[in-house]
Amino acid sequence: MMNTRPVPLSNATLAELPEYVVGPGYDRATLTPGIVHIGLGNFHRAHQAWYTHRLMQMGLAKDWAIVGAGVRPGDSAMRARLLAQDCLSTLIELDPTGKSAEVSGAMVDFVAVTPENGPLIARMSDPAIRIVSLTVTEGGYYTDPATGALDTRHPDIQHDAANPSTPRTAFGAIVAALRVRRAQGLGPFTGLSCDNLQGNGTILRQAIVGLALLSDPDLARWIDSECSFPNSMVDCIVPATGPAEIALARQMGVDDQAPVTHENFRQWVIEDDFCAGRPDWDRAGAVFSSDVHAYEIMKIRILNGGHQVICAAGELLGLGTIAATMAHPGIRAMFRHIAAHEIAPHVAPVPGMTPQDYITLIETRFSNPEIADTTRRVAFDGSSRHAGFILPSVRDGLARGVSVEGLAFVSALWARYCTGQTEAGEAVAPNDPNWPALHKAALAARTRPMAWLEQESLYGKLHQDARFADSFCRWLTALNDHGVAATIDRFCAERVA
Repeated sequence: MMNTRPVPLSNATLAELPEYVVGPGYDRATLTPGIVHIGLGNFHRAHQAWYTHRLMQMGLAKDWAIVGAGVRPGDSAMRARLLAQDCLSTLIELDPTGKSAEVSGAMVDFVAVTPENGPLIARMSDPAIRIVSLTVTEGGYYTDPATGALDTRHPDIQHDAANPSTPRTAFGAIVAALRVRRAQGLGPFTGLSCDNLQGNGTILRQAIVGLALLSDPDLARWIDSECSFPNSMVDCIVPATGPAEIALARQMGVDDQAPVTHENFRQWVIEDDFCAGRPDWDRAGAVFSSDVHAYEIMKIRILNGGHQVICAAGELLGLGTIAATMAHPGIRAMFRHIAAHEIAPHVAPVPGMTPQDYITLIETRFSNPEIADTTRRVAFDGSSRHAGFILPSVRDGLARGVSVEGLAFVSALWARYCTGQTEAGEAVAPNDPNWPALHKAALAARTRPMAWLEQESLYGKLHQDARFADSFCRWLTALNDHGVAATIDRFCAERVA
């Protein structure tokens, strides 16, 4: 699939794409926007935008084109790259049996990124926009870790409550747009979270309605009554894009400054609760279900939780990718044991898949050598990911009397990671929004392991449960005394048959 002269990606050059790169089979000039997506990055383009693109390939959903948006200054760089190539994206599937590429054309514009979000508010106020979707990361919903409610003390939330017409958050912009729509009689839209959160639609509703309550209770009641916020489960492993991915696209004949690589697996399960209509995403392979909760529990606990089981160990041992980490016999055995014995007991089957079958599927996906998904990317924001993906299984295990020994070991590995030094003595660059506090606690835990668990904003009262705390302290002491590799071997020798 070599092409010595890659085709610069644009509407004008689609007919010049190599024959093995599938381009849009529809006239993009006939598309009209129906969706604004906030937090537009690689995952969205490989997932929700792909499902929409596939419908368009069938001659459907042409009034559901996507407009990208962002609320961070850094989003301007992505906007510039995509607008320069007419918002087209090359999607490269990395299957161990071979690579393939297609160009997605479902996105047609990208809103200007400004501090007060005026252009975004105006676009969402357009009655043609019927869905506003988001990928703003698990930690981006301003949830108070102690209560689970909206953190009304956060400076961003306080700013938006005091300045509702010039908000700085995505949620403030959504509230502002809904205020305009209500005042002008334009009707509501659906808010669709595509982040890895259990009950992500419920959490999005909480953020939007809770923020609106701070400045306009009548508007908050209207939003709660008229808008819909379906829960959804999203799944596709999508690495970050760097020079290697851009070079790969060029090798496949496309000069794309923002290509997306992804695995050969996608899943999207959504509650069918859309107040202003929706695309028929099920015709492209998505599943509409009244029991999203069961699917999201399986995925969040086993896949996202499984990532947290292995990523700190991989980083500490200098294993740069998830596939390389899974190739380490000790880490692979550790993953199998913890997933099967300490996570799966708290996961119910879903149609066509048992928890044990899902573990086998995830083990295969994590081991795909074509996916250069870095351990550092997966380890980022552990303070949100451990809280969301690991600690629920800990609490379930304690409540049901099931072993949490391995999950305590996972927390010990994370604490060891946050000391900022690998097994080889190399520095670990800060990798969490709360890194200073985590680093301080990790250093204190070298001599007093409980200092780590006493971070109540993360662990709540778990430090008071001896079953978890004693196991954690034992494993962290072993990591400090004997090193990461030796302690993983010990864990496997003791726990893995």
